[in-house]
Amino acid sequence: MLDAGGLLALEAGDRRLLAHLKGERLAGRTACTHGGVVGQVWRGGSGRQAPLAHALRHVATIPLDDALGRRAGSLLATSRTSDVIDAAVVLIADTADRIFTSDPDDIEHLARAAGADVEIVAI
Repeated sequence: MLDAGGLLALEAGDRRLLAHLKGERLAGRTACTHGGVVGQVWRGGSGRQAPLAHALRHVATIPLDDALGRRAGSLLATSRTSDVIDAAVVLIADTADRIFTSDPDDIEHLARAAGADVEIVAI
Protein backbone atom coordinates (compact mmCIF):
# COMPACT_ATOMS: atom_id res chain seq x y z
CA MET A 1 0.00 0.00 0.00
CA LEU A 2 1.39 3.39 -0.97
CA ASP A 3 0.50 6.83 0.28
CA ALA A 4 1.71 10.05 -1.35
CA GLY A 5 5.13 9.67 0.30
CA GLY A 6 5.38 6.19 -1.18
CA LEU A 7 4.63 7.46 -4.68
CA LEU A 8 7.13 10.30 -4.25
CA ALA A 9 9.73 7.73 -3.16
CA LEU A 10 9.06 5.80 -6.38
CA GLU A 11 9.45 9.02 -8.34
CA ALA A 12 12.81 9.57 -6.62
CA GLY A 13 13.92 6.01 -7.44
CA ASP A 14 13.98 4.69 -3.85
CA ARG A 15 15.77 1.36 -4.33
CA ARG A 16 14.32 -0.28 -1.22
CA LEU A 17 10.76 0.47 -2.30
CA LEU A 18 11.41 -0.51 -5.92
CA ALA A 19 12.86 -3.84 -4.72
CA HIS A 20 9.81 -4.42 -2.55
CA LEU A 21 7.45 -3.75 -5.47
CA LYS A 22 9.43 -6.11 -7.68
CA GLY A 23 9.24 -8.80 -5.00
CA GLU A 24 5.49 -8.31 -4.73
CA ARG A 25 5.10 -8.65 -8.51
CA LEU A 26 7.22 -11.82 -8.55
CA ALA A 27 5.06 -13.27 -5.77
CA GLY A 28 1.92 -12.54 -7.79
CA ARG A 29 0.77 -9.65 -5.60
CA THR A 30 0.09 -6.07 -6.61
CA ALA A 31 0.89 -2.90 -4.70
CA CYS A 32 -2.11 -0.61 -4.25
CA THR A 33 -3.02 3.00 -3.74
CA HIS A 34 -6.14 5.04 -4.50
CA GLY A 35 -6.94 7.81 -6.92
CA GLY A 36 -6.72 10.57 -4.32
CA VAL A 37 -3.11 9.67 -3.59
CA VAL A 38 -2.27 9.73 -7.29
CA GLY A 39 -3.90 13.16 -7.51
CA GLN A 40 -1.67 14.46 -4.72
CA VAL A 41 1.53 13.70 -6.63
CA TRP A 42 0.72 13.48 -10.35
CA ARG A 43 1.87 16.41 -12.44
CA GLY A 44 1.78 14.94 -15.92
CA GLY A 45 4.14 11.97 -15.80
CA SER A 46 6.95 13.34 -17.93
CA GLY A 47 10.44 14.55 -17.04
CA ARG A 48 11.28 13.75 -13.44
CA GLN A 49 7.96 11.92 -13.11
CA ALA A 50 8.81 9.35 -15.77
CA PRO A 51 9.87 6.80 -13.10
CA LEU A 52 6.56 7.35 -11.32
CA ALA A 53 4.60 6.91 -14.55
CA HIS A 54 6.45 3.64 -15.16
CA ALA A 55 5.94 2.40 -11.58
CA LEU A 56 2.21 3.19 -11.63
CA ARG A 57 1.79 0.62 -14.39
CA HIS A 58 2.46 -1.97 -11.67
CA VAL A 59 0.30 -0.40 -8.95
CA ALA A 60 -3.44 -1.03 -8.63
CA THR A 61 -5.27 2.27 -8.22
CA ILE A 62 -8.54 1.90 -6.35
CA PRO A 63 -11.21 4.55 -6.94
CA LEU A 64 -11.88 6.99 -4.12
CA ASP A 65 -15.63 6.69 -4.59
CA ASP A 66 -18.63 7.63 -2.45
CA ALA A 67 -18.51 4.48 -0.31
CA LEU A 68 -14.80 4.77 0.45
CA GLY A 69 -15.20 8.52 1.03
CA ARG A 70 -17.95 7.92 3.58
CA ARG A 71 -15.94 5.23 5.36
CA ALA A 72 -12.94 7.58 5.41
CA GLY A 73 -15.08 10.37 6.83
CA SER A 74 -16.30 8.08 9.59
CA LEU A 75 -12.72 7.10 10.39
CA LEU A 76 -11.79 10.78 10.57
CA ALA A 77 -14.56 11.32 13.11
CA THR A 78 -13.35 8.36 15.18
CA SER A 79 -9.69 9.37 14.98
CA ARG A 80 -10.37 13.11 15.33
CA THR A 81 -8.13 13.83 12.34
CA SER A 82 -8.79 15.50 8.99
CA ASP A 83 -6.77 13.86 6.18
CA VAL A 84 -9.27 11.95 4.05
CA ILE A 85 -6.53 10.73 1.68
CA ASP A 86 -4.58 9.03 4.48
CA ALA A 87 -7.76 7.64 6.04
CA ALA A 88 -8.71 6.02 2.73
CA VAL A 89 -5.20 4.51 2.41
CA VAL A 90 -5.63 2.82 5.79
CA LEU A 91 -9.11 1.58 4.88
CA ILE A 92 -8.09 -0.10 1.63
CA ALA A 93 -5.23 -1.95 3.31
CA ASP A 94 -5.80 -5.62 4.02
CA THR A 95 -4.69 -7.39 7.17
CA ALA A 96 -0.88 -7.64 7.35
CA ASP A 97 -0.39 -5.27 4.41
CA ARG A 98 2.54 -2.87 4.54
CA ILE A 99 1.80 0.81 4.17
CA PHE A 100 4.79 2.74 2.82
CA THR A 101 4.54 6.30 4.06
CA SER A 102 6.52 9.42 4.79
CA ASP A 103 4.07 10.18 7.61
CA PRO A 104 4.12 7.08 9.84
CA ASP A 105 2.72 8.79 12.94
CA ASP A 106 -0.49 9.90 11.21
CA ILE A 107 -0.95 6.56 9.46
CA GLU A 108 -0.35 4.66 12.72
CA HIS A 109 -2.93 6.80 14.52
CA LEU A 110 -5.50 6.15 11.78
CA ALA A 111 -4.69 2.43 11.69
CA ARG A 112 -5.23 2.14 15.45
CA ALA A 113 -8.52 4.02 15.20
CA ALA A 114 -9.64 1.71 12.36
CA GLY A 115 -8.50 -1.44 14.16
CA ALA A 116 -6.34 -2.23 11.11
CA ASP A 117 -3.63 -4.85 11.54
CA VAL A 118 -1.08 -3.38 9.14
CA GLU A 119 2.66 -2.83 9.10
CA ILE A 120 3.69 0.79 8.72
CA VAL A 121 6.98 1.33 6.90
CA ALA A 122 8.54 4.78 7.11
CA ILE A 123 10.27 5.95 3.96
